[in-house]
Amino acid sequence: MARRGKKYVEARKQVDRNVLMDPVEALELVKKIAPAKFDETVEVAVKLGVDPRHADQMVRGAVVLPYGTGKTRKVLVFARGEKVKEAEAAGADYVGAEDLVARIQEGWLDFDVAIATPDMMSMVGKLGRILGPKGLMPNPKTGTVTFDVGRAVQEVKAGRIEYRVDKAGIIHAPIGKVSFETAHLVENLRALVESLIRARPPAARGQYIRGITVCSTMGPGVKVNAQKVIA
Repeated sequence: MARRGKKYVEARKQVDRNVLMDPVEALELVKKIAPAKFDETVEVAVKLGVDPRHADQMVRGAVVLPYGTGKTRKVLVFARGEKVKEAEAAGADYVGAEDLVARIQEGWLDFDVAIATPDMMSMVGKLGRILGPKGLMPNPKTGTVTFDVGRAVQEVKAGRIEYRVDKAGIIHAPIGKVSFETAHLVENLRALVESLIRARPPAARGQYIRGITVCSTMGPGVKVNAQKVIA
């Protein structure tokens, strides 16, 4: 078992793992006990009642957080013609076609989100083995394969995040920074949970939202009363 630092241990003493806290109180506690000197990211883990081994129970999507993530994200767009100007006007950091494919094949990955117009996917598909494992491959299910590249870029810059259930049936996602107002973190959390509920696969049975835990990058997890978030 990994050894924990003194600050983490002290923060952990202030958390009762047997209590499901009100979302406001939970996030206030996360902010209070964040042990690092930098502005830590506030993260959430949502346990879902799905079995990701079955394709019909896969949960994947995207949501625009009302108050953003607090992080500036570099956006790359694969496009040609007028869509290049549209992407640039929306604030894309990199826009191109064959030139970007070549750079990525050479090992360049200095971006956080990749967007592509549908007509570019035959070319972008060649990058699947590179972008796929890093979660950077454009996908129509997350809105990153679209002709409306201007809107897609603006949403990412405004705080749009993508999520995908892992093998354990858990969604991990950032909902802001420790420096955010608690009310803003709560609204971001609710936006994420509402999006997950909308993304519920028909094959899912029984209780869907089974647990919610919030924490800062370097801090301990705090359990949240899921029903109060949903309500």
